[in-house]
Amino acid sequence: MLFPWNEKIKRLGFGCMRLPLLDPNDESSIDIEKTKVMFDLFMERGFSYFDTAHGYHRGASEKAIKEALTKRYPRNSYWLTDKLTSGLFSSHDEIRPYFQKQLELLGVDYLDLYLLHAVNSRNLDFYEKEGCFEECLKLKEEGKIHHLGISFHDHADVLEMILKRHPEIEIVQIQFNYLDYLYVNVQSKKCYDICVKYQKPIIVMEPVKGGILARLPKDAHQIFASLNNGSDASYALRFAASQNQVVMVLSGMSNLEQVKDNTSFMDEGLDLNEKENEAIKNVVAQLRGESLIPCTSCHYCSAGCPKKIMIPELFSDYNNKLRNNGLNSKSSIDDKNYSLHTSDEHGKANSCINCRQCMKVCPQKLEIPTLLKKVSQMFD
Repeated sequence: MLFPWNEKIKRLGFGCMRLPLLDPNDESSIDIEKTKVMFDLFMERGFSYFDTAHGYHRGASEKAIKEALTKRYPRNSYWLTDKLTSGLFSSHDEIRPYFQKQLELLGVDYLDLYLLHAVNSRNLDFYEKEGCFEECLKLKEEGKIHHLGISFHDHADVLEMILKRHPEIEIVQIQFNYLDYLYVNVQSKKCYDICVKYQKPIIVMEPVKGGILARLPKDAHQIFASLNNGSDASYALRFAASQNQVVMVLSGMSNLEQVKDNTSFMDEGLDLNEKENEAIKNVVAQLRGESLIPCTSCHYCSAGCPKKIMIPELFSDYNNKLRNNGLNSKSSIDDKNYSLHTSDEHGKANSCINCRQCMKVCPQKLEIPTLLKKVSQMFD
């Protein structure tokens, strides 16, 4: 399938939400020099699609893209996507200044694609009431946006309602991976089918579910390893890219090794064979039997936590300890990481006051306060 603006490009996109950091406890401390090396290899291997949002890395992602990409490469050599995010502006009058600030931070004068960000049943009324769709169409008419779409975090019936009401949407970005394919909270397949029904091309986010499918537990990893045909991440990315309606698969790469691996197999031959599809089914069965917390580390939850709990990091510590021989693991590394993630002003898992603001913004619809109790039982 051709990309929506009628040019065929390689189907791996660089998601700029998990760039390398100078300080692992400071999400805004992006290592620009490492990012340059990663971007350079990505471009050198013929990949050219970059995705960001104003809130990524606490506002630092767009600046990093300017330093590592747009200052250093001709504008027609890459595709750039940014987003209009509810919660970061409060009225229609703020849309233009918000958008102009994004262009300035990125160092460009137009965007190839602009998405209304994380659209769902809770914020749709705001986007419509403040005339966001109409204003974005004006920006498109002016040439400042070349294509308009949405990124979507909700159930399939909500997506269908949105596409009925807004035929101007050209492309839809959804969470899609083999673990969430039939998962009732995410409904990857159902959302995919709605896009097919309305003939909307799909951009895939979270193909490795925040790294969960790139770092499988030992038994699940062994299923893929027995095929001798690629990394754990390769099966997840190829599963997404092999779907007919999918035109781009984003990967939030954090180091050069991930760039090397992903670009090594996302060039051609993306379709999975019978043995690989069977292996994926077996991995899903294995993972469903685990008690891992299915967090994708988007950090939407922790951004507004009144106790400054590093929720995704604590969930990662929990998952890692489970992988290291279960709840009774004596892994000092996991305990040390938990201590680091709860140092200074950051709350422990048992600091949660059950305000539940985190649940309002969680794309995975996780029962975060309940899960923090599990983390607390393990570490506190």
